[in-house]
Amino acid sequence: MAFVSIYTVGRLNHPYDHPVSRGFYEMGYKVMLQASVTGQLIKEFSSDGLTFPEEAKGKGYPVLILTVWESLQSLFRFTYSGKHSQALRNRSRWIEPYQEKHLSYVVWWTEKVTDVSWEEAFKRYNYYTQHGSTPFAFDFKNAFDEKGEVCMLK
Repeated sequence: MAFVSIYTVGRLNHPYDHPVSRGFYEMGYKVMLQASVTGQLIKEFSSDGLTFPEEAKGKGYPVLILTVWESLQSLFRFTYSGKHSQALRNRSRWIEPYQEKHLSYVVWWTEKVTDVSWEEAFKRYNYYTQHGSTPFAFDFKNAFDEKGEVCMLK
């Protein structure tokens, strides 16, 4: 059985300890609590002590998230419902607008949770920005199933 990983990158409008940024972290706590309750979230990786990659640098303050999920469909449903959907609607309050070619996330399949790492996430992200959506690295609009076949998410 394969698992699906997602790496998300953004930059906060304000310093980490700013009252507006604290609102982001409070919502993030609620989002991750909801994720854990689904039973579909397999692992969340800490970004503490991480050297931020070039794509995370900019005017704002980098926020990186890396998680592994039981299925692509469960990740998609979670992303566009509940607290996470609410956070997406309010993201401009916390997160800098994206540059024209900036991708805020990348998704990929993995056979083992132990194969997922920050280094792998950066590699997949960079591959996607150079080659677009492929079975190696993709987004929800141009998704692939675990066999590498194009799939539609609803």
